[in-house]
Amino acid sequence: MSQRQRALPYDTAEATSAFGLGLHHVQLSLPPGEEEACRRFYVDVLGMTEIEKPPVLAARGGLWVRLDALEIHLGVEEDFRPARKGHPGILVADLDGLAERLTALGAKVTWDDNFPGHRRFYTTDCHENRLEFLCPER
Repeated sequence: MSQRQRALPYDTAEATSAFGLGLHHVQLSLPPGEEEACRRFYVDVLGMTEIEKPPVLAARGGLWVRLDALEIHLGVEEDFRPARKGHPGILVADLDGLAERLTALGAKVTWDDNFPGHRRFYTTDCHENRLEFLCPER
């Protein structure tokens, strides 16, 4: 077993591998039968586009949405509990514009300046799943 590498500074460019890892989507949970409420938030409020699930997966319920390079899968969970700590960190080019849109459409936006080199805010979806939106400071 190889030794663990020391922690690198946050702004490192050394965190690479031969595997070429990337992120395809983030999965969040929703309660059974709540797909329409999720459509109202993710499609109507965030402006994302619903994408069809493959038929074998569509039978399970849920909702898949995509916009730009972001894809979120919302899966039905029988004993649903909102993700209040764990969350996706979503990069945004126009952070202020998104915050204004969310606020205008009734979502609560909570700004947080504790991530050096970034501006960010948190909001929750229609089922109290935590979402973080951020952009690097220029």
